[in-house]
Amino acid sequence: MRAALIAAALVLAGCDYQEAVVAGSATRDGNSAGAMAPRSLPAFFDCLRENGDTIVSAHRGGSASGFAENAIPTFEHTLSQAPALLEVDVARTKDGVLVLMHDDDISRTTTGAGQVGDLDMEQLLAAQLEDDDGRRVDARVPTLREALEWADGRTVLELDVKRSVSYEDVAREVRDAGAMGRVVFITYSVDGASRLARVAPEAMIYTTITDARDLDTLQRRGVDLTHILAWLGDDALDRDLLEALNARGVEARWGLFDRRADFASAVEAGVQSVAVNDPAAAYRAIDAADGRVGYAAMRCVVAR
Repeated sequence: MRAALIAAALVLAGCDYQEAVVAGSATRDGNSAGAMAPRSLPAFFDCLRENGDTIVSAHRGGSASGFAENAIPTFEHTLSQAPALLEVDVARTKDGVLVLMHDDDISRTTTGAGQVGDLDMEQLLAAQLEDDDGRRVDARVPTLREALEWADGRTVLELDVKRSVSYEDVAREVRDAGAMGRVVFITYSVDGASRLARVAPEAMIYTTITDARDLDTLQRRGVDLTHILAWLGDDALDRDLLEALNARGVEARWGLFDRRADFASAVEAGVQSVAVNDPAAAYRAIDAADGRVGYAAMRCVVAR
């Protein structure tokens, strides 16, 4: 409650993000962090759509020079630069531990080698993470549970579940951590979204939508559309599709992974979320383009 009241006060006062970080939304360990932790995810995304606000999603947690992808120190760095949701990748070790790792093979992102599924957790922890330039960083591969616990009160994790991992296992871990209300699952098809909704009907789900009629298919399969967020890809934006989705009460996410992208175009188009590689640059551009004092999307954090 204290964090929510502080966040609301910051929005009303029109503070910029760096002021918000200094003033602080207190976390459980007493640190100051940019709290992008909505009370209700459906209400949060509805608020973005209804108010024409755009939020930033940091691809693989927002890796940067000196910071490895899918690593908790990276998450901390990202939130010190911008209020953002954090997209992470979920894989499974040989001994059944759910961890954050994008590739099947760990050689690109760590000092180790081998397939994630062929390594147990002890072997995985023996490897040190590396940044995008191949430099070692002071971090190891985190478990999903560690990431969920860290994110509590700080931000929303968007879980990209790798093909070798079952929705059932991830949903069980999320439920056990008491985190179902603060994550979004990523799927890549209507069929995938339908399967996940059967496993976890309460979950928020991103899924690829290529035609508004896909929503009818989801509804026929018993999927609650208030828990669906449409992924529009990372090519040219289909504005007609975006308008049709929004008319049905469904929010959309668009990929702008080029670090030189025109992030302000997402505000002009009315996209609710952009997935980016440079969250700080995207945040600054969106904040400057939204025509409001302060970062407009922060008001939706306390939406009921």
